[in-house]
Amino acid sequence: MITAGIDVGSTATKAVIFDGTIRSMAIIPTGWNPKEAGRNVFLEALNEASLQEQDISMIVGTGYGRVSLAFIDRKVTEITCHAKGARFLFPQTRTVIDIGGQDSKVIAVGEDGSVVDFIMNDKCAAGTGRFLQVMTGILDITLDELGQMASGSKPVSINSMCTVFAESEIIGLLAQEVTKEAIASGIVQTIANKMLSLTSRVPCLEEITFSGGVANNPEICAVLSSAFGAKFNIAHQPQIVGALGAAILGYEKL
Repeated sequence: MITAGIDVGSTATKAVIFDGTIRSMAIIPTGWNPKEAGRNVFLEALNEASLQEQDISMIVGTGYGRVSLAFIDRKVTEITCHAKGARFLFPQTRTVIDIGGQDSKVIAVGEDGSVVDFIMNDKCAAGTGRFLQVMTGILDITLDELGQMASGSKPVSINSMCTVFAESEIIGLLAQEVTKEAIASGIVQTIANKMLSLTSRVPCLEEITFSGGVANNPEICAVLSSAFGAKFNIAHQPQIVGALGAAILGYEKL
């Protein structure tokens, strides 16, 4: 019995082939066509597993672009999928923090693995990958360079959580000859503050699993972990947690 999970996000589209363990995975940019990205990442994961489409018993879609996938058998919200995937990778997970391209979320997980509560920031770019993309663009650096610059630097205060206003604020700081290192540290601290503000609305218990593309950056992870006062669980490929959860839900359904 083999299932597939496909997570169509705003920035990246992910697929996992699951047979009780992770058989294969694939990650590609979503681009302008989520329907095509979902199909392509599925085929890539199949190829990686040396399987054909007819070998898959069920395909489950998640993420904002799941509605565009006509070939899937079931659609599930990313909240449920992230909780399920995180618990598979780290069985003691009680909180999931996910920072995606256009939203961020905190999910409280019960002792039985069910979703107890959650909060999602999907109305503005503050605290998301898009926020970081805009900020690194102003500084003319990569996300990896942002993390490296922020590491060990004293953060300058960035007062606005709004991406547009924060952009103007950073341009002003550069004009005042504030160092890129101090600004980078301030940007990362702003992300941490935003995520902390979300946890005021839901219970935040250890163990905490951090998922999403931003979790690939160890320096940013270190700042967030310090802000939360807790060690984060981070998968080898933190972007696939939602797709993994979708595949597991299909497996359990069968």
